[in-house]
Amino acid sequence: MVKAVNTRSVDQELVKGPVDKAMEVLDALVQPGGPHRLGEIARRTGLTKPTVHRHLRTMAEYGFAEPAEGGSYRPGPRLLGLAAAALSDSRVLELTRPALADLRRRTGHVAFYAVRHASDAVHLEQSEPAREYRMGTRPGHRTPLHTCGVGLAMLSALPTEEVAALLDAPDLEARTPNTPADPAALRAVLARAAVCGYAVDDEYDEPDVRSVAAPVLDAEGRAVGAIGIAGLTFTLDPGSVEVFGPMVRAAARTVSAGLGARTPVLGVVDTVRGGEEA
Repeated sequence: MVKAVNTRSVDQELVKGPVDKAMEVLDALVQPGGPHRLGEIARRTGLTKPTVHRHLRTMAEYGFAEPAEGGSYRPGPRLLGLAAAALSDSRVLELTRPALADLRRRTGHVAFYAVRHASDAVHLEQSEPAREYRMGTRPGHRTPLHTCGVGLAMLSALPTEEVAALLDAPDLEARTPNTPADPAALRAVLARAAVCGYAVDDEYDEPDVRSVAAPVLDAEGRAVGAIGIAGLTFTLDPGSVEVFGPMVRAAARTVSAGLGARTPVLGVVDTVRGGEEA
């Protein structure tokens, strides 16, 4: 009896087009922990090994993948070059980098910028202090929007109908016992974030890790990303959140202003938020 290479049947795989499969292979290829073996990519994508091998071979021919030791693969030079070119030409990242460096210096915590892709937050840039303990997130890391500070910050600035479509999904993942996977609990978290101007991830994504984030808006007032900081709960405690939250919010508003967004003037008391500095 022939053993199946994975749990997805060939008939199920045929539902996807070749471009869909190539994109899934590419996404698996750039995940942390590489280089990745053929079988690992097949398991991650749900595609058969022959299909994965065919796409990797084509990607290698075009420089998007590169064979590594032990039959594994890593991102190729052409893919890395395209990513570097896209990031270096990004106006929002040009504005974000100094803001992240300033947050890292002032708070002592890792500072990062993320954008939204569907129901995930994707980390694009990070400024990390020199210390023995390092956070698990890296550029390219994906996290469900409802489980992380940057995701909650973006959700808090989205139109109501978009938020409803995301929150009413039947399969909201609970990554820790603290994750607000219930729509009512999530709406309460987002309401607090909208009032404060920043969201707090209180061990929603990882145990013992807390983060604070605020949305970055463009000239049309749309959330194009979020800036956040993260740390272990004993260093980023509730008292620190009250101090650093306004700093994160101010950094996000500075970047937003650079993109043409109309944001409250920093340092002016916002009476709607109970006397808290805007």
